[in-house]
Amino acid sequence: MSKILGISSYYHDSAAAVLVDGKIVFASQEERYTRVKHDPSFPTNAIKESLKYCSLKLNEFDAIVFYEKPFIKFERLIETYLKNSPLGITSFLKSMPIWIKEKIFQKKLIFNSLKEVDKNFSSEDKIHFSDHHLSHAASAFFPSKFRDAIVLTVDAVGEWATTSIYKGENNRLKKIKEIYFPDSIGLLYSAFTYFLGFRVNSGEYKLMGLAPYGNPIYKDLIYKNLIKIFPDQSFELNQKYFNYQTGLTMTNSNFDHLFDRKPRKESEVIDQKHMDIAASIQVVTEELMINITSELYKEYKIDNLCLAGGVALNCVANGKIIRSENNFKNIWIQPAAGDAGGALGAALAYYYSLNNNRIEISNDEEDHMQGSFLGQDYSDKDIKSTLDGLKVNYKRYDDIDLFKVVAKYLSEEMAIGWFQGRMEFGPRALGHRSIIADPRSEKMQKNLNLKVKFRESFRPFAPAVIEEDLNDWFDSETSNSYMLLVSNVKESKLINNSVKSEGFDQLNDKRSEIPAVTHVDNSARIQTVNEKSNKRFYELLKEFKKITNVPILINTSFNIRGEPIVSSVEDAFRCFMGTNLDILVCENYVILKKDNESQKDVNYKDKFKLD
Repeated sequence: MSKILGISSYYHDSAAAVLVDGKIVFASQEERYTRVKHDPSFPTNAIKESLKYCSLKLNEFDAIVFYEKPFIKFERLIETYLKNSPLGITSFLKSMPIWIKEKIFQKKLIFNSLKEVDKNFSSEDKIHFSDHHLSHAASAFFPSKFRDAIVLTVDAVGEWATTSIYKGENNRLKKIKEIYFPDSIGLLYSAFTYFLGFRVNSGEYKLMGLAPYGNPIYKDLIYKNLIKIFPDQSFELNQKYFNYQTGLTMTNSNFDHLFDRKPRKESEVIDQKHMDIAASIQVVTEELMINITSELYKEYKIDNLCLAGGVALNCVANGKIIRSENNFKNIWIQPAAGDAGGALGAALAYYYSLNNNRIEISNDEEDHMQGSFLGQDYSDKDIKSTLDGLKVNYKRYDDIDLFKVVAKYLSEEMAIGWFQGRMEFGPRALGHRSIIADPRSEKMQKNLNLKVKFRESFRPFAPAVIEEDLNDWFDSETSNSYMLLVSNVKESKLINNSVKSEGFDQLNDKRSEIPAVTHVDNSARIQTVNEKSNKRFYELLKEFKKITNVPILINTSFNIRGEPIVSSVEDAFRCFMGTNLDILVCENYVILKKDNESQKDVNYKDKFKLD
């Protein structure tokens, strides 16, 4: 049997993934165990969990593959500093000691870290390195059902590449084109993320959520000053306005003058101009992605497109690619499209470099990702033991009664933590580590954001919908189990409201029959749920539909602002007691807040209170 361990780390979203004979057996992010969001450290805990789940020792692996090549990355840093010297000396002096001491000798560093996981690990020769964008491309193509596809990776930067195109055929990926640093759609979007007061590499989705509140009045300004587009849809950024090559910020004073203001501080109020800037860069990003993919489709005449890299998590752009004319007919996006997915892709790239036969997808699979439910799970016995140890008051139900009871609570506007099965791999909760609620409620979006998630009120929530009911509620016929496409709510479900508010006051406008999951532009980031890949969530949705005639639930990640998605039963209970969630459901165990008030963690909740 072939056994391969993939690793990503040292930048953000560290992760580990295990393949056995090419099949994905386990994949998880380090943040879920350390409770440090986007944890960049070596994935010690994720590797330990993978070994435990797979009953393996490190010496049993045929290869351990790191997701990028550190020497080439180091080359880029040195060349960038030399090209821009004497600018960037502060950044240079800050980063070089770390590289010289640790990162440049990364093979030894990885070997020593693996020895800490398993003291008997003995072979440094088993450690291999994959190209960053090849890792992304492999994570997108090989788990997909496509035998041939164009594979597009768009992110901030790997070693040198920021945008790459591969052609996938059976078990091979062939690089066709690349765009190199410093020209990057990912860095362009991150520059605006920084400018609008959100954290780079973690706040980009906030920018995307803010964009519908504004108007793209600065779109032409961006095209005229910041980016030049060539006839083949390649591009070049005007470095006069950016500081990310050598500085400690993303933008500079020229950028400030262009938009006639300083970067927003995290504590500053978001105003209409911030919303308009967000709308403008979002539209530019969508147009760039649509035009690049349309050009690729015209050139290569292949119907299938695979996407990976951080920009592939821009689900608004993804939805518009699908709906645009003269573009790819089929699209598949790696659900862990960011650097966490690089761990999986590194293992897959290595496996298929040695194996000619592509693993078949069975009739009951839509892809090889198993719904992205690739982390650890907990037995009934484990859950009972944990809850008893925590002195939790609970009631256990059989499946038939469980779904009916929980659906009834949901219909009464209860907010519920839903903890089931194997943990999701990637940034989205897909019904195993989720907070769920009634989408019909006009107040639910605001309440969940402010009283449960302790985050900005404008942040949207996703609808999880029974797959066969998708087209009754949304303008889409594309199944999407991974919450990576945005579509419009069906016009028949909208409410004609002639009085339209502006800015965040739009949150108070009832736009549809499912206002809690309808964004201000009448769109929604959809997750389709089917019986094969997500049975328990599917059964719950069916019961909710019986009561309400609505086959949809709010589905948001089971966490609060600043924390990763919960991993363990203890994490779930702690988050539950520290928020205004009403109910926690761990597999078949139902825990009511009112029955456990004595354990309420006031300090935990106050820590994340927003103004």
